[in-house]
Amino acid sequence: MIQLGVKQWTLVRARSPGSDDSPLGSPRLAVNGSGSMNGQGMGSTGALGPGQVAEGQQLSPLTSPLLTEAGYVRNEDEEEARRKKFPTDKAYFIAKELLTTERTYLNDLQVVTESFQSSVGKDEAFPESVQNLISSSYDPVHKFHQGFLKEVEQRLAQWEGRSNAHIKGDYQRIGDVLLKNIQGLRHLTVHLQKHSECLVELERACRSSRKVETLCRDFEQQRVCYLPFNIFLLRPLHRLLHYKLILERLCKHYPPTHDDFRDSRAGLADITEMVLQLQGTMMKMENFQKLLELKKDLTGIDNLAIRGREFIRLGCLSKLSGKGLQQRMFFLFSDSLVYTSRGTTPVNQFKVHGQLPLYGMTIRESEEEWGVPHSFTLFGQRQSVVVAASCASEMERWVEDIRMAIDLAEQSSSPSDDLLSTSLTDNKLSEEGVADQESEEELCGSRSSLERQGHRGNTTVHVCWHRNTSVSMVDFSVAVENQLSGNLLRKFKNSNGWQKLWVVFTNFSLFFYKSHQDDYPLASLPLLGYSVTVPAESENIHKDYVFKLHFKSHVYYFRSESEYTFERWMEVIRSATCSSSHPLPSTRKELY
Repeated sequence: MIQLGVKQWTLVRARSPGSDDSPLGSPRLAVNGSGSMNGQGMGSTGALGPGQVAEGQQLSPLTSPLLTEAGYVRNEDEEEARRKKFPTDKAYFIAKELLTTERTYLNDLQVVTESFQSSVGKDEAFPESVQNLISSSYDPVHKFHQGFLKEVEQRLAQWEGRSNAHIKGDYQRIGDVLLKNIQGLRHLTVHLQKHSECLVELERACRSSRKVETLCRDFEQQRVCYLPFNIFLLRPLHRLLHYKLILERLCKHYPPTHDDFRDSRAGLADITEMVLQLQGTMMKMENFQKLLELKKDLTGIDNLAIRGREFIRLGCLSKLSGKGLQQRMFFLFSDSLVYTSRGTTPVNQFKVHGQLPLYGMTIRESEEEWGVPHSFTLFGQRQSVVVAASCASEMERWVEDIRMAIDLAEQSSSPSDDLLSTSLTDNKLSEEGVADQESEEELCGSRSSLERQGHRGNTTVHVCWHRNTSVSMVDFSVAVENQLSGNLLRKFKNSNGWQKLWVVFTNFSLFFYKSHQDDYPLASLPLLGYSVTVPAESENIHKDYVFKLHFKSHVYYFRSESEYTFERWMEVIRSATCSSSHPLPSTRKELY
């Protein structure tokens, strides 16, 4: 049907930081309960305060030393002494980023190769053919990266142990290790190409069997599965992008005369060729995965993941009705615009109220006509809708994407099929009786209720709903490249001590662990709507390499170990808090 070319996806935007004027509630640092990790940062402990435990529930990790001010480890002197022993060369910190992100990547692979297979493989209902396909496609990749990680750890240990030596040696190189292992990865291309088949076959099995679907949804409730499971299936393809970025930084840092420059440049050429070879599969699967994820969040809609349909943007807009402005969640696809409200079901899915086919649609800004700031009118063939964005920049993004999608729909020369599983009339009637005003705190339920959910209500959709913002497919595609792991020191606004945590940034969220050896995160913080800045002099943070995260009255300080790591954390976090200005890397391929 419709393919989005690079011109359509080159959306250069400047997004302002999260506003304090959002009418919805405040963010919470999500804490992992015994039932499921609330992966998008909406707490699973309900309205309970620190130290309070509901009947029949275990003590919340909120009261553990990890997450309370009383448990802070005041280890500034220890950290300062450690830093002085380590190398200061930028190449060392680039190599260390390779190490820390490789540790997280290996843990994510284990979710597929060990946790998932041991969980679903015990049930006879799970197709043996799908299990064998996943095992044969991911196990060799997992084994390869176990060896790769050991090599990187050994090289970094040598680099750190001999950092004060005056004689340079091979230990002060990392490009040669990358080149060797990228050449080894080329032999695994046949397995990487099968990962898209694994995603498709797993979805087919879920459609064919309610029991298989339940098995997969139950696994997603386990704490080790801190992201939607399909995201883990795409990790090996995305990891290639990370190697490419690391090698680009090495080549930019090294002078051409450096001993490691030639290997780094050769490694960059090899990984670039691999990325180009697998890029079509990668973008096709990213879109397919996103449609499957959205399907879980929506009720009242037929098959979403059909041939040719592409996801473009999701987020909040206010819809003008007889009762005034009502918050709605909108989903823009390449053939239609769907609007919903958050339901009151146990899983808090979004109930579809209407579909506006893009074929034949026109759009007009209408702030003066209706007296509503940042409003515009969508004129469809069957109905017209007046909506308002939360700010001028949000309106600009929506209008630009909708106009682009309308142009593409016109090029298809045919109207789209009806997405809805019920009639528009029924949905319109049901919409009038929906009350949407709620605080972010109300998303929280008890851990026991989360355990019973078919899928947890913690996705990006729910975060956008409560932060009153939007995210595009361009943002999602950029986000998979901007992942980072490592130790950070964290401090709350009103505390004195700094606490050392292992932090993983992925999927627009920070996930907190005691150490990189933990199997699952103990807490998370979704960053959509947040601002990242440097502390002001008046905040009395007299430490180097500190950045500040804030949303309304919520403030967190994080301290990194070097100028390089500080800049990298700022860079990736800004990618989650500011709309992307990057184009997608290539013309979109046929989806299915």
